[in-house]
Amino acid sequence: MHTIPPSLPQADLILCGAAEVLTCVATGSDPIGADPIGRQAGASIAVAGERILAVGAPIEIARQVDATHARVIDVTGKIVAPGFVDPHTHLVFGGSRVEEYAARMTRSAAEVRALGIPSGIQATVEMTRHATLDELTESAAARLARMFRHGTTTVESKSGYALTAAGELTMLRVNRRLREIQPVDVVSTFLGAHDFPADQPRDRYLDSLIQEVIPQAAEAGLAEFCDVYCDEGYYTVAETRRILEAGIAAGLKPKIHVDAYADIGGSALAAELPVVSADHLNYTSRAAMRAYAEAGVVGVVMPGLDFAVRHPRPFDARAMFAEGMNLALATDLCPGCWLESMQWVMQLACRQYAFSPEEALLASTVGAAQALGLADRGALAPGKLADIQVWDLPSFEDVIYRLGNNAVTMVVKRGKIYFM
Repeated sequence: MHTIPPSLPQADLILCGAAEVLTCVATGSDPIGADPIGRQAGASIAVAGERILAVGAPIEIARQVDATHARVIDVTGKIVAPGFVDPHTHLVFGGSRVEEYAARMTRSAAEVRALGIPSGIQATVEMTRHATLDELTESAAARLARMFRHGTTTVESKSGYALTAAGELTMLRVNRRLREIQPVDVVSTFLGAHDFPADQPRDRYLDSLIQEVIPQAAEAGLAEFCDVYCDEGYYTVAETRRILEAGIAAGLKPKIHVDAYADIGGSALAAELPVVSADHLNYTSRAAMRAYAEAGVVGVVMPGLDFAVRHPRPFDARAMFAEGMNLALATDLCPGCWLESMQWVMQLACRQYAFSPEEALLASTVGAAQALGLADRGALAPGKLADIQVWDLPSFEDVIYRLGNNAVTMVVKRGKIYFM
């Protein structure tokens, strides 16, 4: 009696010939021989639909999948990595603050204001309020397209530049529209508590966020997260608690901007809740870092923002690692930090903040996905989304060595090929 061999899963796409595949799945338990980014020389990747079927040597792939009808792409000599996840952006905004940014090269903030140049969050609020939904969508889509071309396949996008009930919901609707018109996955975050509007009493605006906007955003499915800018001059710890707890009650997961310019106690609240991610962390204490590590809170750090604003206290990544924190890197794309390349973020993280190249890659992929509560991406492994980027580089380390270079020659997003 003959046993009929089981049929193999059908592959739609095979990437083969890579000099190295960076799976971002750690291998080896011995610290000396451990490989945190799971390098596989000469490996192939098999994809079916939107998911990865197998990763491994060509002979192993041949045993695991049926590639009879698969499209085969030769990436000989290239480096293959997971698509970047950017877990903190202000992608949607109106206008530009280039005049302010250029003036700040040689002038103080007070001098810029004295010149009558609109500046800060309130300047962007004014410009965003005067933009239509179509205009906001068009400008954000253009930024998103450039991010995609640089290897970013998932982006978090916050509201926060309207500071009215209607305007904040409009920004969230832009996020929804962006998901419909282009390939990058857009994760939507409600950040009505980015600042207080200049034309409304503080208490009235706070009440409107809690009683009106958060419930509407949640009921309409316009956001997955609720975020607050908890810092000196912005939202107090008590106000932050009220907003985040209202978001949790409505089904929105909590995030927080915290310790960017002062430690007012926001990190204690963030670890207590706990939030999914705590972002900025320039003034975060070692005790708070330990609390974050124990609570499983991902720290999102943004070297590009520190660079753009010439921050007086850059975040201390090595201390965070030493305390056991899981870190993610992000662009913080916004009018004050117009940055669209996660490759450049990795370069800054390594040169200015003592990340190793491996730590920077993990913080831009696996760690960044965890900062959004996403377990289905950030690594190249069976069952994960087929979000893949291909770099034309002689070695992995060249991605942090070739400053300002875009190494991406191809992106696979949910199994579809772009930029060949």
